[in-house]
Amino acid sequence: MADRSSVLITGASSGLGAAMATRMTSLGWRVFGTSRKPRIAARDGTSVGAEAVDPAAIEWIAMDVCDDGSVERGLAEVLARSPRLDGLVCNAGFGIYGSVEETSLERARAQFETNVFGVLRVARPVIARMRAQGSGRLLFVGSLSGRAPIPFQAHYSATKAAIEALAFSLANEVQPFGLSVSLIEPGDIDTAFNDVMDWGDMPPASAYHDRQKRCETMIRESLPNAPKPSIVADAVAHALTSKHPKLRYAVGNEARLVGLGKRLFSDRLNLKLIRDHFGI
Repeated sequence: MADRSSVLITGASSGLGAAMATRMTSLGWRVFGTSRKPRIAARDGTSVGAEAVDPAAIEWIAMDVCDDGSVERGLAEVLARSPRLDGLVCNAGFGIYGSVEETSLERARAQFETNVFGVLRVARPVIARMRAQGSGRLLFVGSLSGRAPIPFQAHYSATKAAIEALAFSLANEVQPFGLSVSLIEPGDIDTAFNDVMDWGDMPPASAYHDRQKRCETMIRESLPNAPKPSIVADAVAHALTSKHPKLRYAVGNEARLVGLGKRLFSDRLNLKLIRDHFGI
């Protein structure tokens, strides 16, 4: 097992992470998958809207990316089992919903704690290990919303914009050390993301009530019609195995169209297109 390429994937028990883990095991990689409750993940071995996880093929690691001690213990377990780590996929995350005005700072902090600081907790020690070994691939799961912010998901969109900036800055920092960095940037993907969304409680007399409800309906109805997680797993597999991995993997037609729109249209027009898309 020591000769097999190895990858650590955070949030591997469901959704995109499950699809990534399944794909990499099918390619013969040794996969360490993190979950806050790995025993449940290993026993159940399923996920909604994603490829099923084969629990026997994943080496489960208990890890809460919001807890320093949990991350330290989880990484120590990985490195005790494997002499080297060839890849890291920072995938764990979630979303909150609500207007900027009415979303509490407590909820906003929780969003950034998982989606940004959770990434840093895991990535920093792994970067040091990969730099010492002279090779490694660092993958960060961003989102189309980082470039085309979603109304009433400003905080989630902001975390994904932060991940893009983090990944691109890091790529320059580690360039001399034999490490590669890739941003995985999906648009809508058919997973259970909305099922674990923190939708919040909108005040009954909210000035945003009608528009926020219309946007929520659009979000809830569009996800089941989106591409399957396998297309994101394809991008991750390419980033981990290709001789020349890309810096950005825009996954899905939406992601590619937004990139084109950002180049061709003004910011004002791009914002109008977002409003039109969400019916607000």
